[in-house]
Amino acid sequence: MGDSTRTQFPAGLLDQWAGLGIDLRALFSAGALGGRMGLRIVSASPQEVVGTLPVEGNTQPYGLLHGGASAVLAETLGSVGAMLHAGPNKIAVGVDLSCTHHRPVRSGLVRGVATPAHTGRTSATYEIVLHDEREKRVCTARLTCALRPATQQAQANGAPEAGAPPVE
Repeated sequence: MGDSTRTQFPAGLLDQWAGLGIDLRALFSAGALGGRMGLRIVSASPQEVVGTLPVEGNTQPYGLLHGGASAVLAETLGSVGAMLHAGPNKIAVGVDLSCTHHRPVRSGLVRGVATPAHTGRTSATYEIVLHDEREKRVCTARLTCALRPATQQAQANGAPEAGAPPVE
């Protein structure tokens, strides 16, 4: 997802995750898709996640920012926020994403900001607003994530639970 080493975090957040053997920076990814798209997380906390996406390389045939590219940015930002809210012992799994596209963008960088609309014990919903470089709203999205124990995910993949020693 670009250079995540420049992501700004609140004091102590990295230590909270590192104490369990989890590399928080490595989790900030939309996978190979985010890397190919040039998606970058600028700052991240449970209260606000900020990221950018270049328009170039992420357009549809008319030369406009692809709606799916907006959705990738929105889902990534909202998922990072939900993950940070949930903490290192849970995983955030997207269950609903809706995007309303307000205006086209032909060039430049799109900036997204995800803020919580609801943060609970078993779910988190984030509102994500994308703007162009003129600060015009491009897209409004909402992502809801289910928050599940991390051990379920680890066991499903045959991996040890978070913070557990590797199985040999």
